[in-house]
Amino acid sequence: MNTRILLIQDDPALAVTVSDLLSMDGYQVETAASGPHGMERAVGGGFELLIVDVILPGQSGYEVCREVRRRGLNTAILMLTAKMQVSDVVVGLRLGADDYMTKPFDPPELLARVEALLRRSRIQHGALVKNFQFGDVVVDFERSETRKAGRAVPMASKELQLLRYLVNNRQRVVSREEILQKVWEYNAEVSSRTIDVHIAWLRQKLEDNPQSPKHIETIRGKGYRFTV
Repeated sequence: MNTRILLIQDDPALAVTVSDLLSMDGYQVETAASGPHGMERAVGGGFELLIVDVILPGQSGYEVCREVRRRGLNTAILMLTAKMQVSDVVVGLRLGADDYMTKPFDPPELLARVEALLRRSRIQHGALVKNFQFGDVVVDFERSETRKAGRAVPMASKELQLLRYLVNNRQRVVSREEILQKVWEYNAEVSSRTIDVHIAWLRQKLEDNPQSPKHIETIRGKGYRFTV
């Protein structure tokens, strides 16, 4: 399955229980015990789901949720709470949480909710972005129009396709293998060097400093990540 889940939970016993439960169901689970540590891991991207306790040392689960959404991350978020109060649920949902569960909970229900959240998230994220803005760059993918600081930027079709894929998967590291599959559809004439060249072209056209890119990052040994 290889689906990455981050569990932010300060109760060691519960963290082990939930982690083991999810791992046995085929998920790749990582844990964080505090709000600040969890925040750092959560905004780093790469997770499809965050399971966050409302009460955490140093920083509440609500703060983690707020920051994840402020960064533009679309990661699904399941909040865990000891007491289900309507006011708390409203706050969490408004901050960007997708679902709530009250502790203690039945393992089958947790697995069912995780599966439902991931399914819903994948359906939503399958729709490609139509318009996007980062820094002083504005892109209309539907019209194939790109502007930087108000000036039109000429973009080849494949450059736009690559940029759109990176944007649609922003904050997540995408490997060259994945790009070959999704953007070039495993064209036999395309090598990873071709991808690197297209990345360089995008940086030259869109980054303020192509030698030290702010948005189109190289993650050594892993691939590329688009950040906002």
